[in-house]
Parts: sequence; C-alpha cells; structure tokens
Amino acid sequence: MKNAWFIARKDLKYMMRQWGALLWLFVMPIVFFYFIGTAMGGLSMVTGGRTQLAIKVPGDAGFLADEVIRYLEKDDFEITRSETDLAFQSASPRLSFPSNFTEDVLGGTKTVLELTRQESGLAKDYDEMRARRAILTVLAQLAAAEKAGRAPTPESLAALDEVPRALTLKAAPAGERLEIPMGLDQSIPGMMVMFTLIVLLTSGASTLVQERNEGLLKRLASTPISRRELVMGKWIGKMILGAVQIAFAMLAGSVLFSFGWGPRLPMILLVMLGWGALCASLGLWLGCTARTEAQAVGIGVLAACVLAALGGCWWPIEITPSWVQGLQKLVPPGWTMDALHKLISFRAGAASAIPHVLVLFAATWVVGLVAARRFRYE
Repeated sequence: MKNAWFIARKDLKYMMRQWGALLWLFVMPIVFFYFIGTAMGGLSMVTGGRTQLAIKVPGDAGFLADEVIRYLEKDDFEITRSETDLAFQSASPRLSFPSNFTEDVLGGTKTVLELTRQESGLAKDYDEMRARRAILTVLAQLAAAEKAGRAPTPESLAALDEVPRALTLKAAPAGERLEIPMGLDQSIPGMMVMFTLIVLLTSGASTLVQERNEGLLKRLASTPISRRELVMGKWIGKMILGAVQIAFAMLAGSVLFSFGWGPRLPMILLVMLGWGALCASLGLWLGCTARTEAQAVGIGVLAACVLAALGGCWWPIEITPSWVQGLQKLVPPGWTMDALHKLISFRAGAASAIPHVLVLFAATWVVGLVAARRFRYE
C-alpha cells in the first residue's frame, strides 16, 4: 500500500496543478449553485405559496363575482383591490370582471373574465389553471342548484357548498416534507453530484490517457511498483480528488448559501462517499478505455451531462413524467439523488438510504474490477 499511496499523492498533486481542474472544482459549482438555484427558485413560485391577485369588480357585477373570488382565495390567491385604475393596470397578475357579470351568466350570455400577467412561463400557466378552476367550480355549483330545483342565490350556493362531496382526492407526502425541493434545495445537491462526475470523468481520465501516451506508465512498469499497486494508487488519487470536490461543494453550500443538510448528515456523507468511489472507478475505467485525451474529455462531459439530466441533477425528478422517474432508477446519479432527496428534502430516516449505499459500493467494485482488467501500460 505504500507504493499505492505514493502514486496517489503524485497523481493528485499533478491534477491539482491543472487550471481546468481547479476551475471545475472550485469555481463552476458555485456559479451553477446560484444560477440553477435561481431558475429553480422561480419554478418554486409555481408550486407553493400564496399569489397576490389584483381584481377589478364593477358595482353591478353581482353575487357570482363574490363566489368566484371566494374560490380564488381557497386556491391560494391573496386578493387585493386596487384603489385606482393606474394601480390596477400596473399590478401583475390582475383579474377584471365585466359589468353585469351575474346577470349575463344567469341569462346564458357569453361572458369573459380577463386575467393578465406580465410574466410568462409556468407561473402564468399555473395562475390561469387556478382561475379556470374557480370559474368552473362556480358553474358546477350553478348546474347543481338547477338540478336540485333551487334558485341561484348566495344562500343556495352556500348550502350546496356544505354538502359532503361524493368524490375526494387524498394526497400524501413522500416523507415529512410537503413540498418538492426547488431552488437551492435542488441545485446544491444536484450540481454537487454532477460536478463530481464531470471532474473525475474528465480530469481523472485524461491524465491517465496522457501518461500512457507519453510513456510514463511504461516507465513505471520497470519500477518495483506492481500493476495492482499502480491501479490502486490511480484509483485512490481520483477518490481523493472526488472527496475534495464533495467537501468543497458541501462547505460552499453551507457558508455561501446557508444550505441546511438536515439531521442525517452522517448518512449523507456515507452516500457521497459511495458516489465519490463510484465516480473514481468510472474515471479509472474511462482512462483505461479512451485512446486520446480529447476522447476522454469529450466522452466524459457528454456522459456526465446525459446521466445528470436523467438522474435528476438539473431539475427535481418528482416533477417529471413517471417514465422519466423510472429511468432515474437505472443511472448512478439517480441512485445518489434519490438518496439525497430522501435524507435532505423529505427528512426520511437514515435507513432509507441503505439500499442506495449498497448499490453504489457494489457498482464501485464491479466497475473498478473491469477498469483494472483493462489497464495497460501502453
């Protein structure tokens, strides 16, 4: 093991001197934490919290306008009434009712409510969906009142609203947390997993290819260092590089972004240890397989990005279709992200991540054996 540690120290020292590796180790993670976290933070506005909605209601709008407003408030809209037309026109989102709203609806006349939002994207679509739901609920109440032979009045609609529903939906969270992780809660674990894979599949693999092409490995074959010690030393060097990446990412997340890792920190560290070990084996395998440095870097970046996307590093896998969530279970970043979400986001017990840890270390052993068999001096 003495020779293996000697190789690991020299390997790590060489990789830490490369400016590209330092950039991806210490600069890019922070940049991606911030920008991806900001983008995901905007998405979190879509799925949680109350939205201020300015409304404009003419005096003759009638009681159905009040019914619509009541259901909007039930659906997490915070209703505000602008004092002037200028204030209303500058508000976003805003909803205006037409004159004679109740009279036109009850008379069967086509009536249009205008919902305006300056911003586009998912937040706008979410607001439109909730507004439509409030309107359709009122129309359903009117239809129910007509079927029951009741005149459409505020009292009859209120009475119908108290009738127990024959069909209800029961939703349960995956753990203690009620909301899907968004913003920094998603970006910091996700980018940490992705950059560990990128660094070890690029810098970790390309250095091995370079040493082989320059004849350095061939020279080592004439030394007392055995093939087994050399392979082990290369793996340990990459493992330490991954540990540096993970430690820095966790420290930066805590200090710069006040990220909380929760009460399961020991298990989180064990998960990341397994992930770093697997990335080291993958980097070693790619270094033994690629023939040129450009090939190693190209394959490493492409593979890391594809696997990170499928594994839920870029966005919460919980918001994707079920078939995408099924794919996550087939890729290594998906195993790691699933464990981190359970431990950090959903506050599950430490035992929930034991299967993930076992799979990560088993994959590390298998890939490492394959890499060792493919190792060659020239």
